Amino acid sequence: MAQEEAMIDRLPMDLLAHIFVFVTCFKDLAQTSGVSRKWREGVKQSIGRRERLSFAGLKMDDESTSRIVTYAYGLKELDISKSCWGCQITDNGLYQLSTAKCITNLSSISLWGMTGITDKGVIHLISRANSLQHLNIGGTFITDESLLAIATSCPNLKTAVLWGCRHVTENGLIALVNNCCKLETINVWGMRVPVDSFYALLAIRPALQILPQSLLNIGTIPLLPVF
Repeated sequence: MAQEEAMIDRLPMDLLAHIFVFVTCFKDLAQTSGVSRKWREGVKQSIGRRERLSFAGLKMDDESTSRIVTYAYGLKELDISKSCWGCQITDNGLYQLSTAKCITNLSSISLWGMTGITDKGVIHLISRANSLQHLNIGGTFITDESLLAIATSCPNLKTAVLWGCRHVTENGLIALVNNCCKLETINVWGMRVPVDSFYALLAIRPALQILPQSLLNIGTIPLLPVF
């Protein structure tokens, strides 16, 4: 056993980090990093090589999420969506995430269902996400303030999911469509916005795909189910 451990310890750091890239479970990575200082550094470097991180369904908080994302300097896609037992991120977590080097290079962010965040945290994060192309912020309590920040900071935005964002108004949607010239698709299911507003968006950008498509075929917007 001693000889086997010595052989593992002789692995170059680059190779060790490459191996750890294939460990997708964060619990396993945490245990791996506790083996030795070299392995801990290998885990950090492996996270830095990842282009996609998903915390969906994991019990993550502000500190643990921001700590991992800080190491992921090559990150392109970040998913911290909430599920039944998922992330519990607050505005403080978004503040911390905004300081990570990778944020300016992110092309995709999902904050779906993060009910603990507000406009303040979203604006702070989005203001640095200038390369963003895909944003899922559905199921949150954002208002037009967040959409105005997105419209200002994300000129390359192509898709926006605003599913169930019932505090967003027509003004916020118009600002988004007016300023995000590359916007191709927007999901507005469950929003409290008159159907006429969506025709106004199409007047600004006729090629815009508004989802669900049934919204423009009926006179009312489907409301979220009441539990």
